[in-house]
Amino acid sequence: MKTIVLIPARYASTRYPGKPLVGLRGADGVVKSLIQRSWEAAMAARGIAEVYVATDDDRIRDAALAFGAKVIMTSDQCENGTMRCADAVARGGLDADLIINLQGDAPLTPPWFVEALADAMRDAPDFQCATPVIRCDAHTVAHFRADRHAGRVGGTTAVFDRSMRALYFSKEVIPYTPENHDMPIPVFHHVGIYAYRPSALAAYQTWETGPLERNEGLEQLRFLENGVPMACVEVDAKGRVFWELNNPVDVARIEEALTLMG
Repeated sequence: MKTIVLIPARYASTRYPGKPLVGLRGADGVVKSLIQRSWEAAMAARGIAEVYVATDDDRIRDAALAFGAKVIMTSDQCENGTMRCADAVARGGLDADLIINLQGDAPLTPPWFVEALADAMRDAPDFQCATPVIRCDAHTVAHFRADRHAGRVGGTTAVFDRSMRALYFSKEVIPYTPENHDMPIPVFHHVGIYAYRPSALAAYQTWETGPLERNEGLEQLRFLENGVPMACVEVDAKGRVFWELNNPVDVARIEEALTLMG
């Protein structure tokens, strides 16, 4: 399959304005913007034909062009990353069998997450879209709970059936588990990457926002609310820390992870 990666990025984030241009210091002491580190993560994946940054902001465009990315300018009316990807495909005249949305706040995304999504979509033609999940360890669940106790919106969790078909995604920690639950912990961290078939991405634009998506603020729920099956693809972090940049407090968490990765 011809596969392209789009990295949707907007400057006017409600929770963290200017987030794509926030600097992150790596183990070598070099500071790179969040959008650059996310682009580098996408470029490391094998089997990808093209990688584009999709944005409506001139500052993000200029920064992306400066570090060598290809950019597609999109409408400033895109309400989420999936809509921005659909707009980029249309405006850029992109032709692909599979479109992968690697959101611009996930610089710790290992390349094999992207590759696993492409493989899953190739092997399961009945699924119109797919997204990765990671089984949480006690440390990650503690981070989730700390965010919720502090009133912050942190990571997203997912539940799915035995065929790996998504049942629900939430910014709450689901399913409920006692804090002294035996290992392995049955909580899965949803990774903010999506793979879409072009027809599913085009259909998404025609649907209205439903109550679940509106309340949770999670774009992938629009597929579930319209009966479109989404595969959850369990991936192995292989000892690497995965965390998105959702709040200013996450900068230190991600820089710590970059240091550990070397």
